Amino acid sequence: MNVLKSTKKSNFLSYLKKKRQMYILLIPGILHYLIFRYIPMGGIIVAFKDYDIYKGILKSPWIGMENFTAFISSPDFWMLIKNTVLLGTYTLLFTFPAPIIFAILLNELRFKRYKKLVQTVSIFPAMISMVVICSMAVDMLSPNKGIINAVIKFFGGNPIYFMAEPKWFRTIYVITEAWAVFGFNAIIYLSALTNVDTSLYDAASIDGCGRVKKIIHVTIPGILPMICTMFILNIGNIFKIGPDKVILLYNPITYPVADIFGSFVYRKGLVESDYSYAAAAGLFESVVAFVFVITANKLSKHFAENSLW
Repeated sequence: MNVLKSTKKSNFLSYLKKKRQMYILLIPGILHYLIFRYIPMGGIIVAFKDYDIYKGILKSPWIGMENFTAFISSPDFWMLIKNTVLLGTYTLLFTFPAPIIFAILLNELRFKRYKKLVQTVSIFPAMISMVVICSMAVDMLSPNKGIINAVIKFFGGNPIYFMAEPKWFRTIYVITEAWAVFGFNAIIYLSALTNVDTSLYDAASIDGCGRVKKIIHVTIPGILPMICTMFILNIGNIFKIGPDKVILLYNPITYPVADIFGSFVYRKGLVESDYSYAAAAGLFESVVAFVFVITANKLSKHFAENSLW
């Protein structure tokens, strides 16, 4: 028995030595998630306390579910639910299929130089800071100097105050988001396309399939597992949208259609210093997003027979 354990330990150590470079590369990622994801979870307790910055987390009085009750019964709750779900759904509907379609079209190009050029150009927006992208959007939509309003004026129209009209906010958000990420996200699907067996295309050609039928019957089924995986990962973002872009684009006039959980938590926690209330709202958002991911995984496993776990 001891000999067997010693042999297993020796084999494990030799395996670690052989793969040491791969495990060393994992260390930064593990440290990132440990420091910025797992350790901060201890702060969740703030949501159940009347947090006082001078007393600290442990000595602040425990109030149980009072923050959650106050949040759910507040007039902001349903507004945040509506705005978050709508903005997340619109973003998913337009930004999720865009890189898939782009990757398939790019894969169909036969001129390699043009293909590489298009792919390189499409990735550029992902390299630009979100602050810069939002600043570009604000400048382009400016009623005085913006290029969009310049075109509208050229054709005899009146300038539109895009950033000050609530009905335009979601459109602006979704378009800028799609432009920023579709080229970079397409890399995932292009990588998946390299694993599709080329003999299947030859077999489809023999059966008389054209390009469209090859895409439908060979290309899409070949990358379907990756599509399902990415869909599961993205569906959690329907309810957990990053607040950065919203904060950069919205203003008090557009709060009724733009304010989401992330931006609400930012204002309540960092601007108004109501840390316990903000923590309760943030925890509620995280729990619902977690339920979304679990549900999407089960649906994907049931209908597409692909899942994360």
